[in-house]
Formats: sequence, C-alpha cells, structure tokens
Amino acid sequence: MTDAVNISVSDAAAKRISAILKSEPEKTALRISVEGGGCSGFSYKYDLVETQDEDDIVIEKLGAKVLIDAISLPYIGGSEIDFIDDLMGQSFQIRNPNATSSCGCGTSFAI
Repeated sequence: MTDAVNISVSDAAAKRISAILKSEPEKTALRISVEGGGCSGFSYKYDLVETQDEDDIVIEKLGAKVLIDAISLPYIGGSEIDFIDDLMGQSFQIRNPNATSSCGCGTSFAI
C-alpha cells in the first residue's frame, strides 16, 4: 500500500509516542484509526496496543511505532501526524489533506 509512504510522523509526535510507550511497557504501539461519528462525520481514535494486526500499516520513527489499519488508510493517506504543546494544551493533531472540513476540537473531520 503506497499510501503509507505518504503518511508522516513529525519529530514532536514521534518523541511523545516513544515517551508514552516507555511509560506503558506492556504496550508496543499507538494505533490511529478512523471511525464514523463526531461532529463532522468522521473522528480519529487513538489507542495504545500490545499487538499489531496482519493488515496494519506500520510507521516507525525515533523509537515510536504507529499502526494504521487498512480500512482507515484511505481516509488519512497523505496526512501528517503531529504533537502540539502550547498554551491551549497538549494533543496529537492530524493534518489531513483529504478533510474538507474539521471541527474545533481537531478530532473530527469531513471528507
């Protein structure tokens, strides 16, 4: 699946994921998936997981491991996964070129 090559993880996100995984030794990766719902139609879901599935796309960077299932891939292909730490708080953000709109919370989007 060539879309996985188009998904990038920023250094900030990779460092944060790596730190989270170090604090949860039984977990091996951060799974990012897309679900129906949210205020804009689709929402991102983040889960710490112990195993990867056969159809997962694996992205590794700076000690971080991100898994994306094959069903979610078409919705987030070409995206950048980032971690923001500012006055508004800390959060993972996905810059998704496929999204036609998103909500203020940053976890819901429309295609």
